[in-house]
Amino acid sequence: MDTTQALILGLLQGLTEFLPVSSSGHLEIGHAVLGIHSGENLLFAVAVHMATVLSTLVVFRKYIVVLLKDLFAFRWNESTKYISKLLLSAVPVLFIGMLFKEQIEMFFTGNLILTGSMLIITAAILMLTGFVKHSEGKITYAKAFLIGIAQAVAILPGISRSGSTIATGLFLKTKKEDVARFSFLMVLIPVIGATFLDIVGGDFTSENTIGTLPLLTGFVAAFVSGLLACSWMIKIVKKGKLTYFAIYCLIIGLIAIFAA
Repeated sequence: MDTTQALILGLLQGLTEFLPVSSSGHLEIGHAVLGIHSGENLLFAVAVHMATVLSTLVVFRKYIVVLLKDLFAFRWNESTKYISKLLLSAVPVLFIGMLFKEQIEMFFTGNLILTGSMLIITAAILMLTGFVKHSEGKITYAKAFLIGIAQAVAILPGISRSGSTIATGLFLKTKKEDVARFSFLMVLIPVIGATFLDIVGGDFTSENTIGTLPLLTGFVAAFVSGLLACSWMIKIVKKGKLTYFAIYCLIIGLIAIFAA
């Protein structure tokens, strides 16, 4: 992987991790276009995922500090309840990731027909959010688990994680700002967990490593684009304008299918 490829993939990871257009789907398409095998450069994958985690921490730094401060007060308060809901939301994706890891990896083989089809499904989900009326509902434990199931389904390349989780929250009559924040914070647990497992069990031999400059380029690109996309997406959800992303996913999905 050269520096230009790292820049493109880093930007794709950062932007599409938060925008409801499927980061996995875009990376599959990016790998196909650039001629990069999905399994190459594990170190790069770890770096860009940690970059998006860092961008999330920066955007929500004030809220996260309050959560941690209340958590270490060792009392059952609103913050500890919220953290417990985040943990509960991670159960479905952790369950599927641990039990069906090999089966999941079979989806990431550059199958553009599958990716395109899932992008069209994402488009339909996003389009349906336009019919949801504004609500002031809070995130309950039941809602957290259901949103977690949506995140687990989004393991498929082309199903947007942010799109499916935010849409599920809206369908469950949750306040827009709350579901957007919950969607972005809930991903921290599985991403950090998966990254840790990659580091522990990954093969970082010379055949799989990447140069320092491409690695740094990808990390910075993913962090900066993720920072912008996360902040932008919060404003978009508040306004309830996801239709344009639905149209985009439909177009990209059709292009992927016809290009296969």
